[in-house]
Amino acid sequence: MTQAKLNLNHLKKYLKTCSQDELIQDVVELFKKSQAVKDYYQIKLYPEQENQIAARYKKIIEDEFFPSRGFGKARLSVAKKAISEYKKACRTDECLVDVMLFYVEQGVKFTNAYGDIDEPFYISMEGMYEKAVANIVKQGLQDMFLRRCRRIVEETSGTGWGFYDALSDIYDGAF
Repeated sequence: MTQAKLNLNHLKKYLKTCSQDELIQDVVELFKKSQAVKDYYQIKLYPEQENQIAARYKKIIEDEFFPSRGFGKARLSVAKKAISEYKKACRTDECLVDVMLFYVEQGVKFTNAYGDIDEPFYISMEGMYEKAVANIVKQGLQDMFLRRCRRIVEETSGTGWGFYDALSDIYDGAF
């Protein structure tokens, strides 16, 4: 027997059958169980605090590369998960791009501090840079991020695996 798969239409039908109290209880349960939901409502109710929420996710990323004690593990999955979780809560493209570029900046700083890493590391950085730049162009945020994007490219000069060339091509193609 196949299990029915919940989709958005099923969810909407269910929600329409719920009373206001049941809906409130469902949201409260989600709030208790999910940090992303907490962050979503924190930003929704207090939009001026979005930068503080972003800073918490940036700290997760930074700690993967440069923890306050010891050496960074550079677990890209942990850092990328922080971006993915923040993306669920954030309300502005500017803040999302900021966190995405921060990830790349930490990766560049890491490779400059510890030497060449491996190809998958650079592919991940290039992919995130490309997504951030595409978002910048799509949302018309060039004035806000152009210098920062250029600085990232400049800081990769001399890095192996074609990292500089890839970032430079992305930059030149977009700006």
